Amino acid sequence: MSQTGLVDSTETIHEYHRTCQVDLTTAIQTPGLGQCNIYTTEQSRPRRLAYGRRTFYKMHLLSVGSGCLHHASRSLRVERPALIFTNPLVPYSAHYDAGPQQAIYCSFNEEFWQGSGWANSTSLAGSPLFRPDSSPVLLLENEQLARLRPLFEQLVSQATSDYAHRCEVLHTFLQLILHEALRIEPQPEQAIPPNATGRIVALFLGLLNRQFPLVTVAQPLPLRTPQEYAEALAVHVNCLNRAVRDVTGKTTSQHLAERLVLEATTLLQHSHWSISDIADALGFAYPTYFHKFFKKHTGTTPLQVRQAALVEG
Repeated sequence: MSQTGLVDSTETIHEYHRTCQVDLTTAIQTPGLGQCNIYTTEQSRPRRLAYGRRTFYKMHLLSVGSGCLHHASRSLRVERPALIFTNPLVPYSAHYDAGPQQAIYCSFNEEFWQGSGWANSTSLAGSPLFRPDSSPVLLLENEQLARLRPLFEQLVSQATSDYAHRCEVLHTFLQLILHEALRIEPQPEQAIPPNATGRIVALFLGLLNRQFPLVTVAQPLPLRTPQEYAEALAVHVNCLNRAVRDVTGKTTSQHLAERLVLEATTLLQHSHWSISDIADALGFAYPTYFHKFFKKHTGTTPLQVRQAALVEG
C-alpha cells in the first residue's frame, strides 16, 4: 500500500492466503491443474481485507454474519446469508463486523478451472456471474441457503479426502454451485446467436475482457481501437462494427469506451500511478486527450476522481 493509502498491487492466490493468515482446510496445487484453496471461518472478531486486485476467482457462502463489500466503485452491505463472487477483473475489499461469522470459502485460479481438458471448462471471464458490471452479491432466502450449503460442504469433504481424482470432483461441485447461483438470480446475457455474427461478437467480448486489468505501466493496453480488434480477430472492421451493433445494440467504440472508463476509474481511485501514466497505459497519446475523453463519458475529470479518492483514503 502506498503512502496515499491507495493500493497498487495484484495479489496472487498464495500471497492472499498468506496475508489473510487463514487456516486452510486444504490447498490443492497440482502441476497442470492450477490451485484451489478451501477454508471455513467461525469467528467473532472484526476483520478487514485490504482493497486491491487478486489474480484468482473466489466465491464464498456466508451463512451467519454481516459486513460490507467494496467492489470497484460500489459498496454493498450484507446483513443476511449471501453467496458472494469476486474475480481478477475487479478490485475489492471487505469489512466483516464483530459477532458470529460462519462462512465457507473457495478460491481458485483460471488454471484450476480450465483443468486438463475438463468438459465445458470455458473461461469464467465471460460468465454473467463474474462480469465487471454484475453484482457480486446474491442475497439468499432460507430455501436457497439450504440448497447451497450442502454443495459447499461437499467442497470441504472432497478437498480433504484422499481420492485420486478429487480435483475433478471439486470442479464438478464448483460447476453445480455456479448453476445454482444462476438459477437463484438469472443474470441478463446478450442473446448471441449461434452463427458467424454471434461468434464474432463472442470473440470480440472475450478479447476485450482479456485486456484487463492493467497491472503495470510497463505493459500498456495492447489493443485500443476497433481497427486493432478487427485485425486481431482477422475480420474487416466494418464487419466487426456491424456484428457488435446488431447483437448488442451498442457500437464497438461504445464497448471500448465503457471498459476504458471502468479501468481508468479503478486506477485513479486505487493506484498511485500518475494521471499521465494512466493515460499512457490506456493508449492515449497525450494526457489532455485522456482528460477530454474521461470528462466526456463521466462528467468529471481524472484529477477530481483522484482527489476524491485521496480524501476518502
